This record gives sequence, structure tokens and C-alpha cells, in this order.
Amino acid sequence: MLLGKRIKSLRIEKGLTQQELGDLINVTKVSICCYENETRMPTLETLIALTKVFDVDINYFIGNDYHIVAEHDSNYSILVAKEELDFLQEIRKYSNLYNKVISDPKRFAELIDMKMR
Repeated sequence: MLLGKRIKSLRIEKGLTQQELGDLINVTKVSICCYENETRMPTLETLIALTKVFDVDINYFIGNDYHIVAEHDSNYSILVAKEELDFLQEIRKYSNLYNKVISDPKRFAELIDMKMR
């Protein structure tokens, strides 16, 4: 979901049509549409071509664009997507909800998944 959203966002930001982007990376307009809708995944070669067109690191496309280091342990760090950080910041605005999520994240995720079906 993240990859398609990011490809589309960068394409629009750069003022390219799907056809124009496809021409730049040697794939069809249909392929670009499928990447953006996440019905098809680009090959590694195509993903590398996209990084060159948009001048972004490949980590951006896979959601590893923010390096987070633990407050009290610089030996522990992870890479996360901006969207994940945005989600956490929004959840923190609702202290009761945030505390429930933190206390049992697996159960909370399962409840959300069941509700969305």
C-alpha cells in the first residue's frame, strides 16, 4: 500500500502522467497504473529506475525512510515510514486510545482487523 501511494505522489509532484513516467523507466502506462494501485509490484530493476527518476533512496519506497533511535539505548534503532510516524502521532492525541494500543498492540490490531471486514 505504501509503495503505490508513494509512486503516485511523486509522479504527481513531478508533474508526470503515467505514460510519461512509464516512458522514462521503460514500462507501459498500464504497469504504472498497476504499481500505483498495488495490483502489480515493480521489478528490482524498475524500482531502481524509479529511484533515479524521482531522486529518492530506495528505502523511501519500502518505508524505511526515518531512522529512529531509542531514547535511552543508542544501540537500538529501526527504520520506519513517515506514514507510520504520522499514525503514532495521531494516536497519541487520544490518551485513552493510545494507552490501550500500547498495553496490548496485537489484540488491538486484531480488533481493528475484525471491525474492518
